[in-house]
Parts: sequence; structure tokens; C-alpha cells
Amino acid sequence: MTPVPEDPSSPIVDDARDTAVRRLQEAYAEGHISHEEMDEALDRVLTARTHDELVPVLASLPKENAGTTSTIAAAAGRIRRRGTWRVPRTLKVESAFGRVYLDLSRAVFEHPAVDIELRLGTGKARITVPRDAIVDVGDLHTGWKDSRYRTPRRSRPGGPRIRISGTMGFGRLKIRHARR
Repeated sequence: MTPVPEDPSSPIVDDARDTAVRRLQEAYAEGHISHEEMDEALDRVLTARTHDELVPVLASLPKENAGTTSTIAAAAGRIRRRGTWRVPRTLKVESAFGRVYLDLSRAVFEHPAVDIELRLGTGKARITVPRDAIVDVGDLHTGWKDSRYRTPRRSRPGGPRIRISGTMGFGRLKIRHARR
């Protein structure tokens, strides 16, 4: 997190504003604030001119923890993550009915190993991993269909290690490596 300067009435730098926006998005994704609260807080962060205007907005948010577990859940419908997003150390994905699409190809990995725990009822799941990722699906239990994953012929060292575990009821998991 960007430290607050000695003079709280000093102008906000872009890093501090970006950090505040990211913390709000994480709090919303983890269910700590509602959609309306996030909209209001984002408006206050984006229009703030000094650091002391940010303090009350961020004070109600939970403290940051670098090794946290994040949960993405939906009873029905689609769960989708793509583009540039930060992958937590442990990601739990829960869906009773619906499809899950996780695109990790452009995601930011802050940890060399990431655990993805799936708790899926019915529906498909598709995970796209970085080209150089090492994937382990040994602890994944499927009830109806097997998962589809082929280890790439050639892989470059240094990619993230992604362990996928959990249970899938009546659906299929397809894992593929990004082409670029």
C-alpha cells in the first residue's frame, strides 16, 4: 500500500488513488461492501484531491492481507474473470448452477504457487492458464465427466504453479494453455 505522506493535505498521486480503487474493488469482490457502497466510495476516491479526503473512505475497509483467500460465488449464472486481474494465493470458486470462465493468461501472479479450489454443481468450467504455467489437477474430484487437460509438449521454466482441487458434480472442466 502507498504510505500516507506526512502532510495529509498534500495532493494525491496516481499510485495512491490506484491503490484506493483496488482496495475498494477487492472489498466489493469479497462481499465486504455492497454495489451501492462501492459506487459511492469510488466516486469519492476519484474526485478526492488530498490524502485526508481518502482516509474516511478507506477506514471502513478491512485491512489488507497479502496471502488472503478470495471467494467467487454464484448460485446460478456465469462467473467470469478475464483481462488483467490479481490472482490471490488461494481462490475458491463456488457455483451451484452455471458456467465458470477463468482466464489467467494476462492475470498478475504475486505468488509462485496458486491454489484454485472448485466447488461446482452443474455446468462447465473453463480455465485458461499462462503459456508457461505448471498445472496440477491431482486433487480434483469429478462426479460425472473427467476433466480435460493436456500437458504442453514444450514449456518454459519459471511460470506459476497452479494447483486445481475441489469437486465438480455434473460438468466438465477444460484447462488450456494460452497461445501467447
